[in-house]
Amino acid sequence: MVKIGVLISGGGTNLQAIIDGCENKSINGEVRVVISNKEEAYGLERARNHKITAICEKDENKIIEILKENEVELVILAGYLKIVSPKLVNEYRNKIINIHPSLIPAFCGKGYYGEKVHQGVIDYGAKVTGATVHFVDEGADTGPIIMQKTVEVKQDDDAKKLAERVLEVEHEILTKSISMFCENKLTVNGRRVYIND
Repeated sequence: MVKIGVLISGGGTNLQAIIDGCENKSINGEVRVVISNKEEAYGLERARNHKITAICEKDENKIIEILKENEVELVILAGYLKIVSPKLVNEYRNKIINIHPSLIPAFCGKGYYGEKVHQGVIDYGAKVTGATVHFVDEGADTGPIIMQKTVEVKQDDDAKKLAERVLEVEHEILTKSISMFCENKLTVNGRRVYIND
């Protein structure tokens, strides 16, 4: 069973999907600790409701210490609105997974987070968007892609409506990607992630 640490900044709906996946055994893992850089993040409450250690911490050296203390083997960025440092990336090379609410390399990188992503998609007139799960490297949304899934952009969409439909896809491909990691089915070769049967 893989020991998981989750970093969040907000409500934690992706966190909830991960916890549910661990509890219903679709993910062969256990969330050991949830860390938020924002004290008011509701995701901390979600963690406590499931008897998971929940900590507010902004200092990345301390975050690394907490992850090590909890013997974390896989770090998930689930709505963590902060670029992680090269130090954290090096500590957990190809063991940090992020979810982004667009089809990378479109509408990603600096300044693209939350509803800003979906507004960007609508303003550009894109016909499809989606979600991407990727390993984290030193850049913003630049790591090797594990999974992607598309979502149609409807003519009457606003950022909120679009965000809701993309979020459903996020839950699906994030939990699937974590499950594959926990089953040792992912191999990274350069920019490519291979899924092994």
